[in-house]
Amino acid sequence: MRYGVEAAEPGGRRVGVVASFDFTRRAELSRWVPPEVTCALAFTRRVAYEDNWQLVSRLSRPGVLTEPLGELRRTAGGLPEAVAYLCTACSFADGVDGEAALREEMAAQGVRQALTTSGAVTAALRAVGARRVAVVHPYQAPVDRYLAGYLEATGFEVAGRTALGLDAVDDVYGVRTGQVGDAVAAGDRPGADAVFISCTALPTYDVIPALEDRLGKPVISANQATVWALLRAVGSRARGSGQRLLEHC
Repeated sequence: MRYGVEAAEPGGRRVGVVASFDFTRRAELSRWVPPEVTCALAFTRRVAYEDNWQLVSRLSRPGVLTEPLGELRRTAGGLPEAVAYLCTACSFADGVDGEAALREEMAAQGVRQALTTSGAVTAALRAVGARRVAVVHPYQAPVDRYLAGYLEATGFEVAGRTALGLDAVDDVYGVRTGQVGDAVAAGDRPGADAVFISCTALPTYDVIPALEDRLGKPVISANQATVWALLRAVGSRARGSGQRLLEHC
């Protein structure tokens, strides 16, 4: 298992992230974290899979959190004040009850403030006043339908779903910022209050401000929402110029 801790100023707050074993956006994630906050990072054990649904369904089981939480506890000098399970599809694959079960498992293992990416996204959408949401994602069926179902079950109307059109699960690791921007511009809907970019594997930090200016509405990404919620839980604020969500603390 890989593990890492970002540097922080003395006396700063501590948060933790459990990411899926295939998470590759650590450098981007750290750009949202202010220097006074320590962010500890641990990864789930690798799982075998043949398709997108099999991957996320196996990573949606609460038991996958046991080992990385133990790693955080041992290596970071005890569990941080708040911990998030950083995986969008893994936290919506089993619906609202499945998302709650993941948080309950973290709490049972001693996490004081337990969050998931899907839970953070719904909180972020509410914070910016969104009710109708256009969704952009890299998933293959049936994962995209489960995403829509989760958003609808948590009180949102899905105005449209736009896939990046990837041929294989692993293609997501090579997606570039420009592809994300083009997909969001194409996937926006006139009646949508916001656009949600799903999947923690997608690069979004640099594209959000330009998209919000172009579309005239909030653009929420999975990684952005997770860090925003995680820092909010410990009384801190995420960094990012021109990102509407980050105005809400």
